[in-house]
Amino acid sequence: MSDLANLGAEARIKYLDGDFIVEVPGTHVFCAVTGKPILMEMLRYWNVDFQEPYTDAAASLQAEQQRQHHDI
Repeated sequence: MSDLANLGAEARIKYLDGDFIVEVPGTHVFCAVTGKPILMEMLRYWNVDFQEPYTDAAASLQAEQQRQHHDI
């Protein structure tokens, strides 16, 4: 999605284990790693502890690797 103007409002989400709660309705959230918008119906990856959404498994792995690198 390159046209952010057509996205609508950004949602605010509370991420749970295997589920999430929409605190503020919206059409999308932004990936914590790539910054790309994720449509709500496509949201599949997130981290409960850090309350971060990810575009895909690769972005989730990248976030985890970055955290581990900073802990060294």
